[in-house]
Amino acid sequence: MKLLTGNSNKPLSKNIAKYLKTKLVNSSIKKFSDGEIYIEINENIRGNSIFIIQSISSPANDNLMELLLCIDALKRSSAKNITAVIPYFGYARQDRKVVPRTSISAKLVSNLITKAGADRVVTVDLHAGQIQGFFDIPVDNLFATPIFARHAKKNIKSKNIICVAPDVGGTERARALGKILNVELAIVDKRRPKPGQSKVMNVIGNVKGKTCIIVDDIIDSGGTIVNAAKALKDRGAKEVYVYITHGVLSGEAVDKIKKSVIRKLVITDTIDNHDKIKNVKNIEVLPISALMGEAIKRISNSTSVSDLFK
Repeated sequence: MKLLTGNSNKPLSKNIAKYLKTKLVNSSIKKFSDGEIYIEINENIRGNSIFIIQSISSPANDNLMELLLCIDALKRSSAKNITAVIPYFGYARQDRKVVPRTSISAKLVSNLITKAGADRVVTVDLHAGQIQGFFDIPVDNLFATPIFARHAKKNIKSKNIICVAPDVGGTERARALGKILNVELAIVDKRRPKPGQSKVMNVIGNVKGKTCIIVDDIIDSGGTIVNAAKALKDRGAKEVYVYITHGVLSGEAVDKIKKSVIRKLVITDTIDNHDKIKNVKNIEVLPISALMGEAIKRISNSTSVSDLFK
């Protein structure tokens, strides 16, 4: 087993390698003057099982192309098998046709990864679980819920907690954390006028006097979460914590969070946000490297990955 990293999240790749007590494959990933990406594997990997670690985060197009070229380079270098480890699976939010005459990018990206030569995919908290069915190769979808549960139990001292889904689509995710914490569930019903904007309409469930934990997979512009937190406070919530796996944090998202009623936003390091959030007191990052490293070890040893979540 060998690990190769792309450029999207080298700190995470190094931490995974440290967990597995191994080194990253020596490689060169550069750009030509016109922006084309150049990949070179600088050591022999013939006959080895290779795990390429690359998030499809901003700049999403460059990082996706880099992933595809890395897979192609590994395939042409006679790797025994190739596992694409994609901590943040970009383009997953376009998983169906919401309006006529649009692309289904999640399916297209799945096809590209498979066609490039990947034999398996490992990712974390897919935006929609059914994206696993877009692939004709095995997909391991890991969950950050146990990591969030441990953090919440240690750091939230309130005995009156309720888990909150920021929209109807996130109910299953919030319920999963609520089950571990043995607390009730509330749902924020919202309407989205246009992409990047949301308007909270109603809160289903009693949040008055309670410590609310909002749970979601992605925070992008921050509008949905900030509005949901405000709606909860307006309805009498004592305080609001937010647990989200992927901190996309585009545009003015960090400033919105800093100025919001959110006591603490907790994200994982599937996306490298070090420069964005340093010195921001109400944003905390939890490491995902141990979970991903253990999954890689189990795949390499042909043992169960699902047992991680039992």
